[in-house]
Amino acid sequence: MMKQNYFSLKGIILLILCAIALDGFTQKVVGLDNWYNHETNAKTGKIFHYTWDDTENSGFSQLGDLFKSKGASLKTVATKADKSSLKGIDVYIIVDPDTTSENPKPNYILPNDIKAISAWVKNGGVLLVLANDKPNCEFTHLNNLGKEFGLHFNPVTLNPVTNREWNMAAETNLPNHPLFKGVNKIYMKEVCSLGLSGAAKAVLTDKGNVYIAEVPFGKGYVLAVGDPWLYNEYIDHAMLPADFENLKAANNLTELLLSKVKK
Repeated sequence: MMKQNYFSLKGIILLILCAIALDGFTQKVVGLDNWYNHETNAKTGKIFHYTWDDTENSGFSQLGDLFKSKGASLKTVATKADKSSLKGIDVYIIVDPDTTSENPKPNYILPNDIKAISAWVKNGGVLLVLANDKPNCEFTHLNNLGKEFGLHFNPVTLNPVTNREWNMAAETNLPNHPLFKGVNKIYMKEVCSLGLSGAAKAVLTDKGNVYIAEVPFGKGYVLAVGDPWLYNEYIDHAMLPADFENLKAANNLTELLLSKVKK
């Protein structure tokens, strides 16, 4: 009888400890902007292009699946950046802000938005900025944001590709960085370069052009890439030859960003 009571008590204690641990567990939230990038498919009338639920080549559904496989939850941030919209977000992704050719009435990154984003990062937020090449990205307001972190996106188009000459956009001189752990070759087509100042440091360069950069900012972290890069079309091998390792890089990217979250 005494032995039975002992094990019952032990079981109760374990249950209590598990409940406390679960109560203290906070799932990391990855928010993807859908305000500054807000394109509508002319045929379907639906919002698409670099969104979590876009499963076509143009979407980020596969990148979202990688985040979810690591225990994170996904959120679409459908309003401008402010204290309210960024509340509860651990990783915030801004990708390819709209030009007027993509959205007749684009939502630009305005001064108050920049203040809110800067304060959020300084307080521990992790920001990923994915730009694009010259014709496809709104640079003026994006660079107003970048200036806060020592980042300037140059309105150029680098790594052009003719037809399916994939290796025209191959990057093989990859640095010793968590983003490229175990990665030998990636595909980056039609990208812009970055100018850096302050604490910003290059992560990936090619022929003197910076394609990826990072910067610690207050308690937070910013990673900037001159391209949307890891959307469905080029994250796996649906299009790319097998020797490209964008999927490995995408897996590393999600791990890197989540590791920077301080919870």
